[in-house]
Amino acid sequence: MAEQKTKATEKSVNDFINAIPNEKKRNDGFVILDMMKQITKLEPKMWGPSIIGFGTYHYIYDSGHEGDAPLLGFSPRKQKIVLYVLTNFTKQQKLLQKLGKHTTGKVCLYINKLEDINIEILEQIIVASWVHAKNKYE
Repeated sequence: MAEQKTKATEKSVNDFINAIPNEKKRNDGFVILDMMKQITKLEPKMWGPSIIGFGTYHYIYDSGHEGDAPLLGFSPRKQKIVLYVLTNFTKQQKLLQKLGKHTTGKVCLYINKLEDINIEILEQIIVASWVHAKNKYE
């Protein structure tokens, strides 16, 4: 079976964000970092080279593949900021409708910059995702 690619590391989250060349994206990264720290009451860890994660859970797929992943996370990437927060929590769709400019994937919320969205709605999404994930996996 293939080894899990994205694992928790001891690399510095602050160093990772500080190395982002785009000042706006870097500043947005610190805002999201602070928000997630306040919500989770946890210190973040780097997962692989570019994901900042909070908490952890163990998963096992029907195929037998298993591994660990953060309960909540984000990655301030060059193109978009990716937030790993879409866990099908109650009222997810209603909150997304109020969020502002964004796109979604299966578990990912993509935004260009924080000024494109309603930050209070983003905080509600993060809180709901965190509560849902903790209840499901802990």
